[in-house]
Amino acid sequence: MPKLSLYDFSAVSIAGRKADFAAQRGKVFLIVNTASACGFTPQFKGLERLWADYAERGLVVMGFPSNQFGAQDPGANDEIASFCEMNYGVSFPMMAKVDVNGANAEPLWQWLKGEAPGLLGSQAIKWNFTKFLLGRAGQVLKRYAPNDEPESLRHDIETALAAPAP
Repeated sequence: MPKLSLYDFSAVSIAGRKADFAAQRGKVFLIVNTASACGFTPQFKGLERLWADYAERGLVVMGFPSNQFGAQDPGANDEIASFCEMNYGVSFPMMAKVDVNGANAEPLWQWLKGEAPGLLGSQAIKWNFTKFLLGRAGQVLKRYAPNDEPESLRHDIETALAAPAP
């Protein structure tokens, strides 16, 4: 069986439209589980800065709200979208709220966790703002902890962007 890549998955945008990753083939992705009422929520500013600085070079920052950690994103998708835009100027793609852990975890998140386990090999997402960097071939390059500030990812993002498209 061929190895899966990001391009084998799709998601639903926060506005309810299907988002097919294959349509973005050859780009570098930073995928993040987000929350509106978390101590790490100010990272939206840093994520937006990365998006602004690197989108033209092929970076896609993508947020997936989740209410699985301390019930810190209880709102409906439209409320989350409004919050992110009004408070943090978020213009990068936001997806519909998902489960990232458990029996109902989104297939994409099941795959991400399997490709890049966390500390001590744990696959579970421990908290909001866990980040995954994926290269141009749609493979996971690295997993980052919630307390890893977006700014600290620049070197890895630039390295991924410098790689030739497959």
